[in-house]
Formats: sequence, structure tokens, C-alpha cells
Amino acid sequence: MSSTPHLDRWFATMDSDDPDDVLNQITDDFVMSVQFSKGGGESAEFRGDRAGLEAYLAQREKGALVHEVQSSSTADDVELCLGRTTREGEFEAQFTAAAQIDPTSGKVRRLLICRTPEISFA
Repeated sequence: MSSTPHLDRWFATMDSDDPDDVLNQITDDFVMSVQFSKGGGESAEFRGDRAGLEAYLAQREKGALVHEVQSSSTADDVELCLGRTTREGEFEAQFTAAAQIDPTSGKVRRLLICRTPEISFA
């Protein structure tokens, strides 16, 4: 069994035909920040609560990227992972993710993701 089952499910959902299903995986008090670099100094931050996640999902390219978790661990109620995204099998970006899991509901309460094509942990 994976040491980060919630993040594994999150990324599998993001890679699926219906990434909006991640909205069913968050708590009512969910807060997130996605630091998204395209490289060359071009970056954006997507942040907020459920509405912030909905805005992120609306602009996201669907069905193009695959998330691969390379290393993961859990400390108390926080899951951490290092991974990469690929497009048609080719490296696109490296990412780190941290998710605080609500122990009562098993849903994601806090989410921080940082992504860049500028470095690879290959």
C-alpha cells in the first residue's frame, strides 16, 4: 500500500477523464495554493478555497499530462510527495505536493503544490 493514498487518488483523479471529481475529495474548510511555473520566469499562483480549486480546474489542460509520484511519505496527518508530470511519455515538469488530511472525513483539508520544468529529479 502507498504511503500517500490521498495524494495518489488526487493525482489519479486529475489524470482521469473527470478531474473535477477532486472537488469531492476536499473538506468544507479546504485551502490551497498551487505554484505553477512554465519555466523561463513565467509563473502563476492558484490559491484559495473551493472556488480557487474550481478556477484552477477550469483553466487546466485536461487529459494531456500524467502525474508520476517518484517518492512519498506521511508524517502525522500530512502526506508529502515528489513527482513529475509527463506529456506523451516525455518529461514536462517536476512537482512537490503536501496535503493535510482531515482524520475524521479522510478528505484533503490543505493542499500545497509547487511545479517547475526547470529541474528534474530523474
